[in-house]
Amino acid sequence: MHSAVFLIEFGAILLGLGLLGRFAGRLRFSPIPLYLLAGLAFGEGGLLPLGASEEFVAIGAEIGVILLLLMLGLEYTASDLVSNLKTQYPAGLVDATLNALPGALMALLLGWGPVAAVVLAGVTWVSSSGVIAKVLGDLGRLGNRETPVVLSILVLEDLSMAVYLPIVTALLAGSGLAAGSVTLAIALGVAGLVLLLAVRFGRHISRFVSSDDPEKLLLVVLGLTLLVAGVAQQLQVSAAVGAFLVGIALSGEVAEGAHHLLAPLRDLFAAVFFVFFGLHTNPADIPPVLLPALALAAVTTLTKIATGYWAAKRAGISAKGRWRAGGTLVARGEFSIVIAGLAVTAGTEASLGPLATAYVLILVILGPLSARWTEPLALRLTARRTRQSAEPTRQDTGKASVPAPRGAVEPHHDTAGPS
Repeated sequence: MHSAVFLIEFGAILLGLGLLGRFAGRLRFSPIPLYLLAGLAFGEGGLLPLGASEEFVAIGAEIGVILLLLMLGLEYTASDLVSNLKTQYPAGLVDATLNALPGALMALLLGWGPVAAVVLAGVTWVSSSGVIAKVLGDLGRLGNRETPVVLSILVLEDLSMAVYLPIVTALLAGSGLAAGSVTLAIALGVAGLVLLLAVRFGRHISRFVSSDDPEKLLLVVLGLTLLVAGVAQQLQVSAAVGAFLVGIALSGEVAEGAHHLLAPLRDLFAAVFFVFFGLHTNPADIPPVLLPALALAAVTTLTKIATGYWAAKRAGISAKGRWRAGGTLVARGEFSIVIAGLAVTAGTEASLGPLATAYVLILVILGPLSARWTEPLALRLTARRTRQSAEPTRQDTGKASVPAPRGAVEPHHDTAGPS
């Protein structure tokens, strides 16, 4: 009877996720907020709490995080990460400063303590690579001059997670800065060692894993990833970081083949992960933290736009491209939920999960809108301000002038290519 109930519950979850994903696809929208809402509906305090299948969903959610980070690592080679770190680190520092500080300050203002402040800083810091990649494709901006700037910031955020996640894991395990210092040193040492091995011996690792048989390649890559993730978690490094480093270590045809084979599994278990996070959030806990979530969303929308604008300006992009870069970076998603999920599992702060859920729901919806409308709105406001400042000058000189048309902007002569 227990087995039958489990099959019915889990089958209903997968069917519901599939339908929600199709609905989001028709709207050309990220399914993440729908998955989170489904978890809220089936969790504690929801419409229909789960019973028999919750333990299996928890295991599936952990696999989902591992596959998300593995696939992210497969997108980059170790040399790419080192090159980005050398050339784009100023943009990464500005990004971390402007977007992590609001989360940390909010946690301290709410009286949650330093550990929760570090966690919430990560939630507000990292943009959603998945949502942003989809938005860039939908808007036809993959060939724009500002797009490499956006992608470089995302790469730096992903690389930073290899350091940040061990810090968070150690702090959560030690329940404080002092108690977790030894664990933190071990975690950073192991992460650095694995990254060094990926840089030095990545080709040899790829050659060992390589196989012409898709079945064998899938089994070896998935088995190696779960093994390294498990060992990393035992060493308090975080299973997610272990999976990310495995992805970095694989390159060439192996990375391409593994990406193709694992993409459906990643999508399946990632959806289960978002549902699981929602299951552990009581909908009744969201209204008390809705105002802080809205305030954080408003502030970090502006700081992300400022980050993208500054980075694009530094790269010599025209004004239109700067505003597009800033608006594109607003969306938060999978990484924010992964970070918050670590704190929820550790029982750090009861309100952190609901706050993170509300925050991600707001920005995963606002993100595509910001990417589309930041540029035209900013240019319109700039043009209006220019006209208003020019009017007294024309009245003082007494010279007649023809007013600029509504929405007009000064042309930008960009010889390096289209903005």
